[in-house]
Amino acid sequence: MAIGTNIRTYFEGKWHEGDVAVMRAADHGIWQGSSIFDGARYFDGVVPDLAKHCARANASAQALMITPTVGAAEMEAMVRDGLRGYAPGAAVYVRPMYWALDGSELGVAPKEGSTGFAISLEQVAMPDFDVPTSLTRTQFRRPVLEDNVCNAKAGCLYPNNARMLVEAKSKGFGNALCADAMGNVAETATANVFMVKDGVAFTPIANGTFLSGITRARHIANLRADGVEVVETVLSFDDFHAADEVFLSGNFAKITAVRAFDDTQYQIGPMTRRARSLYWDWAHSAG
Repeated sequence: MAIGTNIRTYFEGKWHEGDVAVMRAADHGIWQGSSIFDGARYFDGVVPDLAKHCARANASAQALMITPTVGAAEMEAMVRDGLRGYAPGAAVYVRPMYWALDGSELGVAPKEGSTGFAISLEQVAMPDFDVPTSLTRTQFRRPVLEDNVCNAKAGCLYPNNARMLVEAKSKGFGNALCADAMGNVAETATANVFMVKDGVAFTPIANGTFLSGITRARHIANLRADGVEVVETVLSFDDFHAADEVFLSGNFAKITAVRAFDDTQYQIGPMTRRARSLYWDWAHSAG
């Protein structure tokens, strides 16, 4: 289902205008869930970290035992070619994706070398930074590598995220702050998370239960280069209640301010604004 407009689709060697059908009823990806995607963002004429997103798409495919068929550099060139169809000021969500076509081993495991590939470009506005979200606890947790493919941006992980998000929305909140298997804070239903206390930025340590995002790593690097202490560590829900600021990090919005976690209120504080400013400055300098 489209969330934006002006869609362009790369499939079977060429770009198509519109939301082209790419999957068949018997494809392994639709009935066994062997699908991955990655996300990048085009805005203000730049596509930050596009090469990393393309490389991660191939790594995610391998984690799901899907054979990647497009090199990361070739994929990047395809995306840039497709983006020429948009106005320089457009904001576009970029999604390269793989899925398995056929199965082996009783149909359950993806068959090696049998791969579908497409890129979806969809014009979607960047969220308004000055409209913060709110967080609440959720009963659902992040899985561990032993029982799910936490090392991939896999479609099969998202129903669990959806349960978290729907629960949070039913309670009147914008997103869910979720725990890992040990009960410590992992991330939110849709993005990695940071908190700020006494001028220090903290983020849950990447322990394999959630995808440590490309944008998360960029925020850490930008803040440290600007002289901010950033600590990756084990964090509790009490730590977030005691925080001065909280913000989310993800490809779709890049940075989202948080105004509340349950009954704890926050302002859009100086560190959140600093992280956003640093990201935008870096993005326009790096292209």
